[in-house]
Amino acid sequence: MNGDNKNLIITILAIIGGLVVLGWFLRLTFALLGPLFFIGAAVLIYLMFFKRNR
Repeated sequence: MNGDNKNLIITILAIIGGLVVLGWFLRLTFALLGPLFFIGAAVLIYLMFFKRNR
């Protein structure tokens, strides 16, 4: 195996590894998107109602 083949294999493995990590990251992001949306809405409602009284 010469240097060009080794670099090509490392590049292909790096791309596959990057796609796997990106897939896990997107799955985690969408899994947490619902709870984060509700927490953000609750904080917004809290700020609207309780900051007005001060």
